[in-house]
Amino acid sequence: MKKYLSMFMLVCLLAGGGSFAGAVQKPDYEKYGRIAIAVVKEDYPGEEVVDYQYGGRKKVTETDVTDTFTFTVKEDGKPVTVLVRVTHNLKDNKAVSLSVERKTQ
Repeated sequence: MKKYLSMFMLVCLLAGGGSFAGAVQKPDYEKYGRIAIAVVKEDYPGEEVVDYQYGGRKKVTETDVTDTFTFTVKEDGKPVTVLVRVTHNLKDNKAVSLSVERKTQ
């Protein structure tokens, strides 16, 4: 059920991600950071996200890249590290895939 809700959130966020002319240019990974945050909050409802870091970008193909985001979530009072990878196309600015991995401490 979590995966279906996460994918639903991903589709909703992608559909709403427009830009305004004349707006200050934001980092190009910001859109995918918002998606990553939404997925983590959906997978860990009611838990506190205590840390968030952009891990960088890795080129996958000529047009696709993977942005990595690391979250620390307090689950039942204990820190849990969650790694989110979003692969997307640089030409059309659309997500290709998303993975969520819970790292053990």
